[in-house]
Amino acid sequence: MTGPPAPTAPPGRRPRLRLVRMTHTETEVTAELVRDLLRDQHPDLADRPVRFGARGWDNQLWRLGEDLAVRLPWATPSADALLRKEHAWLPALAPALPLPVPVPQRIGEPSERFPRPWIVTTWVPGEPADRAPATNAADAAEGLAAFLTALHRPAPDGAPVGNYGRGGPLAAVADGFAEGLASATEQGLIPDPDAVRAVWEDAVAAPVWAGPALWLHSDLHPANVLTADGTFCGVIDFGDLCAGDPACDLAAPWILLPDGAADRFHAAYRPTADDATLRRARGWAVQRALGGILIGEAGVRGRPGGKPTWGPPARAALRRLVATAG
Repeated sequence: MTGPPAPTAPPGRRPRLRLVRMTHTETEVTAELVRDLLRDQHPDLADRPVRFGARGWDNQLWRLGEDLAVRLPWATPSADALLRKEHAWLPALAPALPLPVPVPQRIGEPSERFPRPWIVTTWVPGEPADRAPATNAADAAEGLAAFLTALHRPAPDGAPVGNYGRGGPLAAVADGFAEGLASATEQGLIPDPDAVRAVWEDAVAAPVWAGPALWLHSDLHPANVLTADGTFCGVIDFGDLCAGDPACDLAAPWILLPDGAADRFHAAYRPTADDATLRRARGWAVQRALGGILIGEAGVRGRPGGKPTWGPPARAALRRLVATAG
């Protein structure tokens, strides 16, 4: 579920699944529509059972039999390009990744029935970590480190640039951080805004990434990582896949892991991140935690009224970051 560009935009609306209706911001989908689209463009898949799976930030997910899923954009216009990006790049990356990911199998083109692209992917079982956090600290830390070690390879020329500044220098997103911190402070959501600001300022002051642009997921928040039996079992939503500074992804240990597990992650991740990269990673982590608190507790850009499950992991991450500052 691709995350928001900024934590201060107004909330959207939840679709009513009983109708098929389109507006400029929102698409409503039924199982009948999904079956019709498959009959039109991928008839060999049309006889599989179709049932609702999940509703993400940009897309709706519909189960297609036991091993496939259909993802259709329902809200933000940018979702169309994100789906095409996944279809273009992820199949080549997926075989090297040690955790299951939703590998695109087919592309659906815009049509009179549904004037936006859509994709068929493999289905990845598991529960989103915002609902079922990882509790097996050792396995989760080592599994996440293995995943990012495998993903963080030099990207080729022409690889996508990050959305909303992801993968680039932190200074480029400083205005958004300042606005988010001011909003959270005004609403009484942050007990010690000065401590949060100190983590951010140290990260911005760190030397910028001077290495090659590496492949990044760039949206590793708890709703995009799946768990089973207390550890990670899959990573989903590669719509923000891009090339850039690995610090953007190395924020994940503070966001996703239980207390005390970040050090185990960093010991297992290769190559070992230098001090400057870890400082920048803490900046991305504090920004992501701030956004999760705003979305989860203030209803910012939620559908509707925020995403309550995002608040607790974001608060835990912010507590860890502030406690280990300095």
